[in-house]
Amino acid sequence: MKKTILLIGLFLVCLQVNAQSVANGDGQASADERANTALKWSLLPGAGQIYNHQAWKVPIIYGAFATMGYLIYDNYTGMKTFKEEYLYRVNHNDTPNLEDYAQYPTSSIYSLYNSYNRNFQLMIIITAGIYAVNLIDAYVFGHLFDFQIDDDISMSMHPSMAQTQVGFVPTLSFNFSF
Repeated sequence: MKKTILLIGLFLVCLQVNAQSVANGDGQASADERANTALKWSLLPGAGQIYNHQAWKVPIIYGAFATMGYLIYDNYTGMKTFKEEYLYRVNHNDTPNLEDYAQYPTSSIYSLYNSYNRNFQLMIIITAGIYAVNLIDAYVFGHLFDFQIDDDISMSMHPSMAQTQVGFVPTLSFNFSF
């Protein structure tokens, strides 16, 4: 446990040194540098979001990981229970091992084992997907960190006359300003 805490601390110190070295002369990091640093921070789930000043996402990330951890554990224990029950029945002429499952036929026990096994594997894949979304979110918002959205987004329409081979034709011109 102490080694894990030491490794995480060393990782965070290295990221902090990298974040400080990323800044250019005026103290501002470029979008690419900021995105790459946010991605590195994000290897520890939620740290990239904190780096991008979006700490409100951290409880969502850890809530998703906690939920997936529970579902992985639940499906693993169910898979293990039904596997042991199935193997016991196969080796003991369909005699049930656990009284709770005595009314189920052996084929149903095997089906339940397969179902829990499939769900266990799916939960692991979904957890990897959540981790990937954590990385992508930190990287994208690292790029968009300094993106300015002006409140003066407008469109104007002006009628005009355009000269063609036939003569003058009425037209509409659109101007977008951002």
